[in-house]
Amino acid sequence: MSEQPSKVSAWAPMAITAFRVLWFAQLGSNIGSWMQTVGAQWFLVEAAAGPTVIALVQTASLAPAMLFSLPAGVLADSLDRRRLLIVGSAASAAIAAVLTVVAALNDLTPWTILGFTFLLGITSTLTSPAWQAVQPELVPRSLIGASSALGGVTVNGARAVGPALAGVLLSVTGVPVVFAINALSFVGAVVALLWWKRPPQAGLDDRELFTAALRAGVRYVASAGLVRRILLRSALFALPASALWALLPVTAKRLHLSSSGYGLLLGAVGLGAVLGVVVLPVVRRRFSDNTVIAASALLFALGMVAAAVLPLPAALVLFVVTGVAWIGTLTVLNAALQLTLPQWVRSRGASIYILVFMGTMAVGSFAWGLAAETFGTSVALLAAGVLLVLVAASVRVLPLLHGTGTIDRSITTTWATPNLVFEPDPADGPVLVQVTYAVDTAALAAFRSAMRRVEASRRRTGATRWSLYRSGEDQDVQLESFVVPSWSEYRRQQTERLTGRDRDVRAAVLGYRTGDPAERHYFAADDAGRRPAAHDVPTDPGQPAGPPVPSRKDT
Repeated sequence: MSEQPSKVSAWAPMAITAFRVLWFAQLGSNIGSWMQTVGAQWFLVEAAAGPTVIALVQTASLAPAMLFSLPAGVLADSLDRRRLLIVGSAASAAIAAVLTVVAALNDLTPWTILGFTFLLGITSTLTSPAWQAVQPELVPRSLIGASSALGGVTVNGARAVGPALAGVLLSVTGVPVVFAINALSFVGAVVALLWWKRPPQAGLDDRELFTAALRAGVRYVASAGLVRRILLRSALFALPASALWALLPVTAKRLHLSSSGYGLLLGAVGLGAVLGVVVLPVVRRRFSDNTVIAASALLFALGMVAAAVLPLPAALVLFVVTGVAWIGTLTVLNAALQLTLPQWVRSRGASIYILVFMGTMAVGSFAWGLAAETFGTSVALLAAGVLLVLVAASVRVLPLLHGTGTIDRSITTTWATPNLVFEPDPADGPVLVQVTYAVDTAALAAFRSAMRRVEASRRRTGATRWSLYRSGEDQDVQLESFVVPSWSEYRRQQTERLTGRDRDVRAAVLGYRTGDPAERHYFAADDAGRRPAAHDVPTDPGQPAGPPVPSRKDT
């Protein structure tokens, strides 16, 4: 669990020019996106579409995260992020412009709306990991928590301004103007990104192949317990929370509101989110992140009750509280993720987070729409509120883990280049690595326990298989065996992916040895057939004498 933030102003990152310019660019773009969402949803309301079709606007917007988040993360780690953001924002501007023309020609249909919303969701998904990954570049580590909260303002401040502005424009000018402003907002983001003179992104001259990079990102998250718990907490919150965003247009109908009134409902939530940015730093200094997550789920449940049964004045008050709860959860989870992921896999890790959070929201929106169609909107919203109470209670048994956001993620290089009898090609592999340790008998139990954390480190940084064996001839000899897909990936493992945490884990193991470890490297038989063998390869190098020692993944 992350440490409590020091007394840093919530607005401190705004003193950094690059952060400030890009922040306003994101805010403007998100205002346009929320205006487009409100225009699309209200068009369906006026077309007398049912709750399921109206909820599908959220699904169409968020479903691309399920399909494209992982590729987007690989692209953001493999390509220049600034250029990726420029291309993605320009594509969004073009799609929004075409939608504006279709609306101006009065050719809109429910399925046209959903189709263009899906396309805009694709471009948003392809740029989201890059937007998240550039944040730590813009501010020092001490301001990452504040920058994450301000990043939430670009979404939730937009939620306060965009819907209200869209509601007014819809009643005065109509849908085409709302869509046109969205297109212009993306143009503004392109201009800001062109202004940003970012230093060349390191590592692009030796980028990984797409599929290898994708697998490496998935392996990292699968073996990183701290990150997996962040993902679990995000999914637990997103599933019931999606009901509010999916069914709020139907709530507006229940309250007999016009498009302006619907914008007012969304604006109240957005206002609460902005207030949350000011309140949250104070709250996080006094309470743990787990407490904030639990309290936020309970407060968000109040918003479900308000949407389901309460009159407009009470609903507006509770929607402000709901906005505070929304930003509370997202700020804690986003900051924890950014502080826990190492730089080499930050975009891919962020993409998996987006996949889980947005994908859960998309599925949830569709499910809550069906529930509202079957059982009634109020019943569906109240059921979501009950689930949020259970989500809050689950923090006691499924909290953010100790070390989240505080472990050392600085990259460290400790590799002594192996003395091989030939120079492997980068694609040669798989590579079998065996490390022999001489360990004092009295320390064997502690050594094996420490090796469980080494296993997680090896897997996070590239190993596809890992085992620990004991010698059948010498009780003090232990053999670590792991496989890396290629020589290139092994080299990256040793020179680009090891963090301070990995260094500490391996240093703890070396404290139990009685001599220097011996490391040997074996290549696949087809590689050995092309050149002299590096070593004599045993008949079954992965199965030395003795049963394997059980292991488990580290957090």
